[in-house]
Amino acid sequence: MSQEYIVPVGRDGIYVLETGKWRTQTPALDQQTCVACGRCRMYCPVGAIHEESGRYVIDLTYCKGCGICAEECAVGAISMHREES
Repeated sequence: MSQEYIVPVGRDGIYVLETGKWRTQTPALDQQTCVACGRCRMYCPVGAIHEESGRYVIDLTYCKGCGICAEECAVGAISMHREES
């Protein structure tokens, strides 16, 4: 028996809602500036940031553009840009 969750529970959960459709800003992660501390992932309220091969990646399908990751990044590796329609 399968279950469906009607809440955004992060990259590793089961999704019904794609919270990325709500966003007005998009984060851009500069991999050369990023020190892979994981702070952005820890603070992301929807679990849209995950690690791949020692680097962090933002899943724009679920990122809602809140900007918390950019605010919490200690080295300024994440910048927010207005979402293009």
